[in-house]
Amino acid sequence: MSELKIIPVTESELEKLKYLSIKTFQETFSDQNTDDNMNEYLRLNMNSSKLLNELKNPNVEFYFAYNKTSLIGYLKLNYKDAQTENVLDNKAFEIERIYLLKTFQNMGYGKQLFKKIASIGKLKGYRRLWLGVWEHNLGAIKFYKKLKLKIFDKHNFILGNDTQTDFLMKFDF
Repeated sequence: MSELKIIPVTESELEKLKYLSIKTFQETFSDQNTDDNMNEYLRLNMNSSKLLNELKNPNVEFYFAYNKTSLIGYLKLNYKDAQTENVLDNKAFEIERIYLLKTFQNMGYGKQLFKKIASIGKLKGYRRLWLGVWEHNLGAIKFYKKLKLKIFDKHNFILGNDTQTDFLMKFDF
């Protein structure tokens, strides 16, 4: 396994971000959700206009993850008012998205990615992060627990016409 390179996404890479966002979301969730709900969520949340607005937000950062030869995943980190929930007294930042292409999962890259996220947070003066994970995404929950994240709350996540429950997990570093 090679060392990951984490590189900020620029506006000129919008179409690559859109493609990767859709592909990783579909790989992760399409088996457990209806096509209609998946398509509606992707239409509303992974379109070029929405992604461009998020890229332009100074409190949102997207990063591509590369191994030696390939783009293998991406991150979306939210700070301050860009976070999807007002939690932990605003003393933490949010990992809204952390995705690896299915081909590159279970190879140690997720752990590397998580360490890089913590170092990004430290450079910005944070000592805590949080994320939401679907209650039925058992592999991800197990992975996060192995990294010492703890469930502290839950919230609703809307996928098409399906209201789902996400566990909110936190990590102090």
